[in-house]
Amino acid sequence: MKSFKEILFKSITYLAAIFSILALFGIILTLFFEGVPVFQEVSLKEFLFSSAWYPTNEHQSFGGLALLFGSLSVTLGALLIAAPIGLASAVYLSEISGNRTKEIVKPMIELLAGIPSVVYGLFGMAFLAPFLIRTFGIDSGLNIFTASIVLGIMIIPIISSMSEDALSNVPRALREASYGLGATKWETITRVVVPAAKTGIIGSFVLGFGRAIGETMVVIMVAGGAAQIPSSIFDPVRPLTTSIAVEMAETVIGSIHFHSLFALAMMLFVITFITNLFTELFLFKKVK
Repeated sequence: MKSFKEILFKSITYLAAIFSILALFGIILTLFFEGVPVFQEVSLKEFLFSSAWYPTNEHQSFGGLALLFGSLSVTLGALLIAAPIGLASAVYLSEISGNRTKEIVKPMIELLAGIPSVVYGLFGMAFLAPFLIRTFGIDSGLNIFTASIVLGIMIIPIISSMSEDALSNVPRALREASYGLGATKWETITRVVVPAAKTGIIGSFVLGFGRAIGETMVVIMVAGGAAQIPSSIFDPVRPLTTSIAVEMAETVIGSIHFHSLFALAMMLFVITFITNLFTELFLFKKVK
């Protein structure tokens, strides 16, 4: 009976792993099967380097550069906001706060991850956008800056939680050795603990990047929706995810517009894949 249970358990876990791999390859094949046909009508150069996205005009144009700029601008803006706040909160929870404070603050930070994205979007539209209009005197509060702030708030829990776990896993002996050499608490944190946990910290940044660049609802609501290359952080933009989500319902299945949206999804997939690949190679090299 024991042997049967072990075989059954191994079989279930093996099938679960195989299912995950098959699901991944299924998604990849679907993206490329539906996305590649667009390049029979649109050149790769035009798709990647043209900023003219007019899929419903009489003379259609499928340049994805402006959409790519939109995604990268709001994502990098979100990281600039979330990375220092998330890392600082992780350092505080791991190295400075007492157990009682940690028990209160950490669940509150992690609670941010459970808030639906549409709620973040409503917050950005109803409060943040009007506030920025009054503060900076801009024409519209739906822009890169607003989207970056809201996305930054969304990914703070990811960066904070993962970074805090990485910092907590640093051996206590390293801290004691640093103190034994006369280092202050600040010097120990910045020169010993954080460098020792850099693998997990960088991993949290990458995961936050992936979460932000793939977000849809928030950028639909607060990014402005203009397919243009921005010249200011107060310009409205239209990220890749916005175009895919908004336009997919309006397309004819099998049309060039339909395939172009899958090509945008391919672009998004390639960006996240390359980011994770380079990070893994970098971290693996450092660990070795």
